[in-house]
Amino acid sequence: MTVDDAGLSDPAKLIIGVGGIYSAFLYYGSLQEDVFRYTAPDGTNFKQAWFLQVVEAFVNIVVGFIGLQISGGTKGLPLKMFALSGTSQVSAKAFTSLALANGLSFPVAILAKSGKAAPVMAGSLLLGGAKYTGREYLQVLAIIAGTAIVGIGNKKGGESSSSGLGVFFIVISLVADGITGGIQKKLKADCADAGLRPKPYDFMFWTNLFMALTAFIVSISLGEVSTGAYYIAENPEILSKITRFAVCSAVGQSFIFFTIANFEPLVCTTVTTTRKIFSVMLSIFTKGHSLNNHGWVGIALATGGILAEMESKVNGRKGPILNT
Repeated sequence: MTVDDAGLSDPAKLIIGVGGIYSAFLYYGSLQEDVFRYTAPDGTNFKQAWFLQVVEAFVNIVVGFIGLQISGGTKGLPLKMFALSGTSQVSAKAFTSLALANGLSFPVAILAKSGKAAPVMAGSLLLGGAKYTGREYLQVLAIIAGTAIVGIGNKKGGESSSSGLGVFFIVISLVADGITGGIQKKLKADCADAGLRPKPYDFMFWTNLFMALTAFIVSISLGEVSTGAYYIAENPEILSKITRFAVCSAVGQSFIFFTIANFEPLVCTTVTTTRKIFSVMLSIFTKGHSLNNHGWVGIALATGGILAEMESKVNGRKGPILNT
């Protein structure tokens, strides 16, 4: 039975969509942080980021496949572009996880990822000759500067939680985000040229299929499949966290598709943007992060930049905003 068949009003649909996105992805972020902060009895930590992406993508494939059986798939899709999109997306996600695994705090990582417009702008300026307003530059600068201030001000146990290696991985993740943005534009253009209108679960299934294949190949080459499976077998407590993490990813994506299907994309943009802010605050208040006064100034500055981007999008200004 469809949502329309159920006779739900638009406010009820909005509550379902927004509530589902917030619930799934706030818990998703919390679980991601828990996975990489987990310490086994022998003192080791989980660092198999590519193996984690295999598990997450697999669950999304299952949900996407079920969705395709219900809604029907689209024939003739440009699978090569889906493959490129899946490869770049899983790389961005894996490098974010590697940043967390190598000491970058979750609040800093999420704020940094909110500045993914920066590499998109840089690429567009260098390669496409794009032009941006002073406000757009200031928005991105506010996010970057705020994130840097939080990174300096975020202390735990007397040590900086933002390691150099973690910063390196989050920068690589942002570069991958920039590449993903270009690929997705090309993918949509190719579909439009072919007269195709892919359904939400087309994107979910095919993108995650190629994400899983890429992550599996990389994890096999790095030996993460065997070491990851061994770590989970030796520490079954983390299996529950990883399983819930993957399920939340798939459920959250489904609620995003539900929201897009029933409302304008701007509604989803607003929800996913504000969700990042709440994820940061939830982590600070529930995971024991300690911020000095400078850190809170950074939070305010980055949040202002994020909300300014969202406001620009709502008012129809052309901006380099990407959502995940």
